[in-house]
Formats: sequence, structure tokens, C-alpha cells
Amino acid sequence: MQAALPHFRKQKGGRMLITSSVTGPTVAMPGTAHYAASKGGLNGFIRTAALEYGRENITVNGVEPGYILTPAMSALGDEDELRQMERYIPNGKLGRPSDIANAMLYLASDEAGYVTGQTLIVDGGSTLPESPVMLDQFYKT
Repeated sequence: MQAALPHFRKQKGGRMLITSSVTGPTVAMPGTAHYAASKGGLNGFIRTAALEYGRENITVNGVEPGYILTPAMSALGDEDELRQMERYIPNGKLGRPSDIANAMLYLASDEAGYVTGQTLIVDGGSTLPESPVMLDQFYKT
């Protein structure tokens, strides 16, 4: 952001986009306290920076990805285990990197010019269920 600010100021505005995560600000996962804390901090940064730079026509927003098919997903399991995870995602599938890119494109567009200090959750609905067990039972009926 420090490197971009002089350019944004010169052109009298800009869009700052930050990748956060649902892990931390929205949900928790055992063994990821350090990661969750950093993403929660990023969301606070997004809101504060939006306040600080809004009068300069600079918007600051973020995207909170859920389970996205990237090489990092292999740390959560093999292909069969990832397919099992899909059972608990209301959209029934893991996300693609293009799902995140499209959300970022919106936030970078003129159409999002009045949106600042926000994060957009892109997770296929995986953070919606109160209980994955109940969701599983719902889909089995």
C-alpha cells in the first residue's frame, strides 16, 4: 500500500485490494491460530485504511476466500478427502482461483466506487451452516 499510495494520489484515486480469508475473521480451524490472527488483523487494516484514505478517492476492500482449489489445498487432504469436503459446501464444489479473481475485478471496477472498508466472502456458502452435520442430514433427505 505504501508503494501504491503516491501513484493513487497522483491520479487522484485508486482501488486497494487485499486478500484475507474466512479463517480468522469468520470461522476457525484447529492449528491455524497464527494464520487466523493475521487475517483478522488484515480485516482491521482494511477498515482503518478505508477511513484514512477515503477522502482521497481511494477505496480499500478485501476478499475472504473459502476453500479454493490451489496447490495449498493439498495440505488439507488428498483428492478423495477434498471431494468429501465438497459435501459440506452448499454450492457442492470447491472454488476456483477465477472465483476470487472475479470478486476482485468487481471491487476494482467503477461499479464498486462507493464500496470501501468491506470484505466479500467468496466460499460457495461454506460458512453459512450452523452445523455441517445438520447440513449433511438436510442434503441426505
